[in-house]
Amino acid sequence: MIGICNIEDIQHVFSHQHIYEQGIVRTQHHALFIPEVLRFGPPVSFTVRNVTIDDRPPIICGAQLYKGDEVMINIYNLTRDKRYWKIDPGLFYPERFQDEDKDYHRYASFPFAGGHRQCMGQDLARLALKAITARLMQHVTFDDGGPEVNAGGHSWKITLTPKNIGVTITFD
Repeated sequence: MIGICNIEDIQHVFSHQHIYEQGIVRTQHHALFIPEVLRFGPPVSFTVRNVTIDDRPPIICGAQLYKGDEVMINIYNLTRDKRYWKIDPGLFYPERFQDEDKDYHRYASFPFAGGHRQCMGQDLARLALKAITARLMQHVTFDDGGPEVNAGGHSWKITLTPKNIGVTITFD
C-alpha cells in the first residue's frame, strides 16, 4: 500500500529535508492515504462493548439485548460493508475521502474505536504514522509483489495480519 502513496506529494513538501508537523499537514495525498490504510487494514479486527441499556436494535434481526450483555463488533467487516461506502470498499482507493465517500458514516471506519472509549493516543499515532511513512517515502521505494504473492487472506487474531505479503524494497 505504501507504493500507492503519492511520492511526488511527499518529495514536493519535504525534498529530503527533515520531517516537520506543518509539512505533514500540507501533504494532500498523504492526508488521504493514511485514513485509507487504516480503513483497509484496521489495526484491530474487532472490539467488544458492554450494552448499557435494554434494547432491541432493528439491525440485529430483532434480537433482544440486555444491559450488561457483551457485543462483539467486527471492525474489519464494517470497513467492507457496501451499505456504508459509495466507492467499492474492497478497493484500496485513498481518493475516496475527497470524493463520494468523504462524508462516510462515522462508525463505518473507526480504527481507534469511537465514542467516549476511543483511543486517547490516536492523534499521536496518526502523526507518527504520517511522519514515518513520509520519511520512508524520501529514502525507500516500495513495489507490490503482485496478486499471486500477496494472496491468502488474513490471520484473524486481535490484530489483523496478512498471511502472505510480498513487497520489493529499494533504498534510494
